[in-house]
Amino acid sequence: MSLRLATFNIENLITRFDFSGFRNQLRQDRVLRLFDIRNEAEYQRLEEARTVAHTDDTRQQSALAIADADADILCLQEVDNMAALQAFEYGYLFRMVGNGYRQRYLIEGNDSRGIDVCVLVREETRDGQPIECVDVRSHATITYRDFDLYVPELGPGLRPDDKVFKRDCLELDFRIGGRPFTLYVVHFKSMGPGREGLDGRTSTMPVRAAEARAVRRIIEDRFGPGHTAGKSFAICGDMNDYQERLVIEGDRRNGYRFIPTPEPESALDVFSANGFAVNPMLRRPADDRWTLYHSRGPQERHLCQLDYIWLSPALAERNARHVPEIIRAGQPYRTLFPPGQEVERYPRIGWDRPKASDHCPVVMTLDV
Repeated sequence: MSLRLATFNIENLITRFDFSGFRNQLRQDRVLRLFDIRNEAEYQRLEEARTVAHTDDTRQQSALAIADADADILCLQEVDNMAALQAFEYGYLFRMVGNGYRQRYLIEGNDSRGIDVCVLVREETRDGQPIECVDVRSHATITYRDFDLYVPELGPGLRPDDKVFKRDCLELDFRIGGRPFTLYVVHFKSMGPGREGLDGRTSTMPVRAAEARAVRRIIEDRFGPGHTAGKSFAICGDMNDYQERLVIEGDRRNGYRFIPTPEPESALDVFSANGFAVNPMLRRPADDRWTLYHSRGPQERHLCQLDYIWLSPALAERNARHVPEIIRAGQPYRTLFPPGQEVERYPRIGWDRPKASDHCPVVMTLDV
């Protein structure tokens, strides 16, 4: 009995317009700077037109990426609300590619921008087994104090009674053809700007590490410490950290070099420590595990895995020969691919936009 499980940061599936760029040029889209906009009403009119046109192209490509993943259970990050999810599922996934999902689960979390994690579920697997969701729980209200996770290294402004998860840890219990399977969906703290001489990843790592410890604590409390290895669970989502990356050197004229570089420390070490969970992406070649291209100019470019399907040891062992797939056809042309990995992009993909997302969907077939 097989299940297709996927995770995808769909990047700002939002139903609201943002007009703050009229007064804050840092938030103003680059194309509007080409025009002489004389007042706020004119700015809003142009921003609405730009957003609508850009969004339609983007969501067509997002739908194509999801269709290629062909998942039975799809975990999404950066979804505005249930209305946005339903509009996208019906208007794009179902109407455009015939790949609809009738079961949808979203609980409002803690994100200041209002973006949430959610799950789309088919009624049955591709081989005809029923998929039943028997329980859904949010853990958005857990605080650092609740799990004794507060440390000063979390950074200024954070207090013991603040919430651990920047969005949520959504827990869902399924029966797949009658067999139990538990899913945890997360979207960890992003790598913000650096502070106190530290780069953005390092300065925010304690926050993500606390989120990872909280997820592990939730699972251990659920199944009992020392008893998680034999359970069937997966932890999915955009974890905004990596244990290795492909550092990119060179230039367009002379060619590029892709250098696998392990990281001495990662928030995700919490999951891999003592074999608590397995990252099956390690079954792919070292230069072919990436799900995101990061660039801040020629001096700072790399490919890395930010999107994960972590498996319990029992589930990983049961699927020892299965390898995750990465859907990269929605990546913009600015993304630098290692040799031999280039793919045919979806129609109308641009240099940096439109695109399906800045992230790539990850999908894996599991025997449950």
